[in-house]
Amino acid sequence: MRFGRAAAPKSVKSGRQGAPRGWRNRILGVGAAALALPIAAGLASPTVATAAPVHAPVLRAPAGGYEELMVPSQMGPIKVQVQWASRGGNAALYMLDGLRARDDRNAWSFETNAMDQFKNDNITLVMPVGGQSSFYTDWYAPSNTNGQKTTYKWESFLTNELPNFLAGYGVSKNNNAVIGLSMGGSAALALAAYHRDQFKFAGSYSGYLNISAPGMREAIRIAMLDAGRYNVDSMAAPWSPQWLRMDPFVFAPQLKGLPMYISAASGLPGQFDRPNSPVGLFNTGNAMALEALSLVNTRAFQVRLNSLGIPAFFDFPAAGTHSWKYWEGQLWNSRKGILDATGAW
Repeated sequence: MRFGRAAAPKSVKSGRQGAPRGWRNRILGVGAAALALPIAAGLASPTVATAAPVHAPVLRAPAGGYEELMVPSQMGPIKVQVQWASRGGNAALYMLDGLRARDDRNAWSFETNAMDQFKNDNITLVMPVGGQSSFYTDWYAPSNTNGQKTTYKWESFLTNELPNFLAGYGVSKNNNAVIGLSMGGSAALALAAYHRDQFKFAGSYSGYLNISAPGMREAIRIAMLDAGRYNVDSMAAPWSPQWLRMDPFVFAPQLKGLPMYISAASGLPGQFDRPNSPVGLFNTGNAMALEALSLVNTRAFQVRLNSLGIPAFFDFPAAGTHSWKYWEGQLWNSRKGILDATGAW
């Protein structure tokens, strides 16, 4: 199936200031609880058309177009939405979803104009579907609070099974970028840190980059229970080596030399927030608290990188909440870095 084209993207200008201290302190008091609350979808789904069944990969490099692939994995078949590089190039951009990742579509494909942003670029967009509350890592057991049948093995899928499958289509195993928002933001940095041979660029938008900080594990516990009743203890034991391995603040030294784009807004309402109804006000309040918590995490991570002498591009817009239209803008701002790192112009 092929998605219709969205309107041409526009560059989003961002400030560099954080929220006023007093405002931030008031918001952070509810940040941990609000991490569990849903954000309403901001855009309508695109028009789709029926396509022929997906077949096994063949040794070719598709030039443009959209496909949905079913990729074998130890978790079972995983759906992956793909927009092929416009001129058959071998570079790829892996796009990770947030905590409430759906089982039918990756939200980058319908909540943003991501496909339109890169439609003329020589890079393949790779949008895996599923992984709710997974943090895109390898769990050690199925979640015991929701009857999960299989054990999440997302890192293995994204760094072994999926790139091997895509290689059959001419996509490189080592000329890739990875970006993500919220849950996917910390995961993008983790994948790039531990798989430097695969990824040449990483981007985190509103990520949680200091997950071993006081209160963060319990905030994540509440959020995962709310998003699918997943148990954080099935992902990693408290402050175990596996948990610390997931924390960007801890693995920061392994990011040396990697081009990075990292952003978090102030949490103050901006141009895409419409708190003009009870539902809108409720969702905006949640998004404000979520973003403020991300901002604190991201600022701490910035200090950590500075202490290690590791450069990265940071963007701290003066306004913006934890919602898709802001991440669409951050993706557009990241585009040049992604294409430069992969040579996909």
